[in-house]
Amino acid sequence: MNLIVVDDEPLARQRLLALLARLEEPVRVVAEAGDAGGALAWLEAHPGGADVMMLDIQMPGPDGLRLADKLRGMAQAPRVVFVTAHTEHALKAFEVDACDYLTKPVRQDRLAQALARCRKQGAGMAPQAPATSEQVLVVQERGRLVRIPMAEVLYLKAELKYVTLRTPAHSYVLDDSLTDLEERLGSLMIRVHRNALVARSAVRGLQRRDDADGTEGWAVQVRDTGEWLAVSRRQVPLVKEALAPG
Repeated sequence: MNLIVVDDEPLARQRLLALLARLEEPVRVVAEAGDAGGALAWLEAHPGGADVMMLDIQMPGPDGLRLADKLRGMAQAPRVVFVTAHTEHALKAFEVDACDYLTKPVRQDRLAQALARCRKQGAGMAPQAPATSEQVLVVQERGRLVRIPMAEVLYLKAELKYVTLRTPAHSYVLDDSLTDLEERLGSLMIRVHRNALVARSAVRGLQRRDDADGTEGWAVQVRDTGEWLAVSRRQVPLVKEALAPG
């Protein structure tokens, strides 16, 4: 199994290389990189040259999550194992199809387990083609990770310290900020209010609906549930655009 190690800290790379050298199942480190740009340049020059990328998350320039997301669109991309000191990125890591997520300091047994998982995923598979899988959000519910296809997401609404994700059948609670989610999901969502994002595909109708205090306002209706969410006046044109045919 050929590996590329990507981490902006030379000492962290050396420590990981030492752990890799002690594995019972031998691996070969074919390249190292200190940032996303260097890693991409190597992969483009050596298509299919690495089976697994050991990837840090917080690096100068594009971070590891952005690099992993870019790999999903590449032919013959390596599988990704994140190696990071930051536990809070675990859910986002699995949204970009990470094979595993290791926290520093890395334990020898967990490293072996992660690479075994990569071997199992790669066994008998053809070279990886550009990703066509739909975008997903990964949420934690009752101690397990649940992948929610974006096609099922109706809206995201900030409430107190959390964000509620609504699908036709369920509601989930996320720790992410609404601003972060808006940045990650881009044009799939419309910000209808400072506390709400609605999926473009879920916009069913728009009409004037007075607020509880009698103030004139607007609201958008969401498909499937029929719920109405308040729309700020400045966002009304965006909602109308989403409703326009074509």
